[in-house]
Amino acid sequence: MIQATPPSPQPAAAPGFASIDRPDLVAMVESQLQQAIVEGRLAPGARIVEAELARQMGISRAPVREAARRLESQGLLISRPRHGFAVRALSLKQINNLFEVRIGLEMLATRLACQAASEEQLAQLQARVEHMVTQAPRLGQAERVALDLGIHLAISELSGNDYLHRLFSNMQTEIRMILAFTEGSYRDPLLIAESHQPVVQAILRRDADAAQAALLHHLIEGQEHVQALFLSAQNPTTSPPQPIPPP
Repeated sequence: MIQATPPSPQPAAAPGFASIDRPDLVAMVESQLQQAIVEGRLAPGARIVEAELARQMGISRAPVREAARRLESQGLLISRPRHGFAVRALSLKQINNLFEVRIGLEMLATRLACQAASEEQLAQLQARVEHMVTQAPRLGQAERVALDLGIHLAISELSGNDYLHRLFSNMQTEIRMILAFTEGSYRDPLLIAESHQPVVQAILRRDADAAQAALLHHLIEGQEHVQALFLSAQNPTTSPPQPIPPP
């Protein structure tokens, strides 16, 4: 008897993907809007005028509207009935809640970094701080904020805990909004840059207790400065807060 040869398995059909032959306009609009928000060029409460943005960018309103929806899902914009989108304004409670989570994550990251970071990684962290101190007086606000946040991100990465680093990374947009709000109120940019030194120097010594104490001082000082600025904005007769020298 001649047995039929079973048919060879056929390769699974490749999932269909559309060819990409032009830039993703929505992503490009989203990136520009996000940058303007985190740098403070679009202030909290500012209305997003789709027609005007589309005119400036030389595109239709559809990509602007879709980009605004994406930023709404990220918590940067809010949608108001019959008024379109506006930049989200954080309340004092939301700011304090963010700081509570940030402090908890960074305190853990700092302790873990003292244990897990290699000597080469610690040297790179030190170089980051030295670069920020050197460049702070001559950089613009957006660049200083990026360097500031880069140091904190680097510490979370040095923790060796990928889950912690991912959680902290997801908070960066809102943290940048707060830094943009506060950083310009300091008269001496060098003061902010140097305030990172005690934290990093303790990490270099792998002294977890000292590093956490310095970090807590650094973050609590920042939180109190934000609170004072927020209250000052609510009551214009209140004098703006003055920076406290770092430890």
